[in-house]
Amino acid sequence: MKNPDRNAARLSATCPACGLLCDDVTLSIDPALSMQNGCAKGVQFFEHAFNTSISTTPLLAGKPADLESAVSAAADILSNSKQPLFAGLGTEVKGMRALLSLAEKTDATLDHMHSEATVSNMRTMQNSGWLTTTLAEIKNRADVILAIGTDISSSHPRFFEKLVWNTDNLFDKPTPELVFLGAPADNAKANIAPDGKQPTVIAAETRQLPEIVNALNALLNGKKIHADHIAGIAASTLSMLVEKLKTAKYAVIVWSASALKIPHAELTIQSIVQLINKLNENSRAAGLPLNSGDGDSSVNNTSTWLSGYPTRSRFRNGITEYDTYHYSTAKQLTHCDALLWVSTFNPQPAPDTQAPTIVIGHPDIKFAHAPEVFIPVGIPGVNHNGQMFRMDSSITLPLKKLRDSNLPTLSEVIASIEAKLVNENKA
Repeated sequence: MKNPDRNAARLSATCPACGLLCDDVTLSIDPALSMQNGCAKGVQFFEHAFNTSISTTPLLAGKPADLESAVSAAADILSNSKQPLFAGLGTEVKGMRALLSLAEKTDATLDHMHSEATVSNMRTMQNSGWLTTTLAEIKNRADVILAIGTDISSSHPRFFEKLVWNTDNLFDKPTPELVFLGAPADNAKANIAPDGKQPTVIAAETRQLPEIVNALNALLNGKKIHADHIAGIAASTLSMLVEKLKTAKYAVIVWSASALKIPHAELTIQSIVQLINKLNENSRAAGLPLNSGDGDSSVNNTSTWLSGYPTRSRFRNGITEYDTYHYSTAKQLTHCDALLWVSTFNPQPAPDTQAPTIVIGHPDIKFAHAPEVFIPVGIPGVNHNGQMFRMDSSITLPLKKLRDSNLPTLSEVIASIEAKLVNENKA
């Protein structure tokens, strides 16, 4: 799968494997794929993308077809649909722009594959607002970082290398002190600074985090806790943590909504936000919600920018409606009469449904049951250019085309489907 014109090249790239969007990555593809300034997650992404057995042939009910026939079949399904669901939505900015345009024409519901986590964050922000920071601010200012329910490096492997242990910052500051609360202990303990500084690890089960964070809020507000231990943690340990946050010059609290697999996770996130708000009365603190991947930050920012709402929204006669409960993929699969599943970064399979299904995405997507239409498209940042929002939503970064392929882009395919629908309506 090598590009003969670039076999000897070292290719600079932006890695879309996680929300950090590391843009200092270099790939060598001769004699074999290797990666400089990368991480295991990035290596896995690019190895899969470069070694994928690319099939450029669309399928209709499992049988090979040409692209025009597949586009026509997809247009026919959507034309006959009254309540289509556009789900998965693993794409970058340009792909999402095209999907929003098609959704408006077809009165479709839109929901990202990782929206369960996004919704927990969104409900908190909509209810009470929040104060979050950027990756640059963490690198330049943070002196205490508290990670709640996540070791960070499992989902964003270069976080500490680039933002915590990097001495190339604007101000002369010490290496930030790391505290992991309720994170996987072995992974958290592995985050040892280059100067040998050990992180503080406070063990707890995810299900115990609501109680612990509420106790931290009580202590921060000057309340006394009449117990020696809270969820198995010594009250004195939590008191010391509160003092550490209060005396920090710039404390950052990090959480991963996707790791908070507990009922009503948004209430725990709201408690974290309350901690941050209270700290800012006398010092400086900010939050950082980690993203889940597959372009979720780009998709939700693009959707909000163009329609006024993130995903879990629906177009109805050109007007956008937003409902985090009824417009979830799980709910809509029981009501929709057509499913358009999109996954271009990774071969995420479409969910089972009785509705006619169109799958547009990664060439290696596998099917338990052949969909009515499958159109393989290019992988953003490998087969074509693109643009993505970094997880802190402060900047966008370009994805570069690294090799030639005969695959169309998602936006090209969606635009062709929309053109077919428009022409049919005119006729």
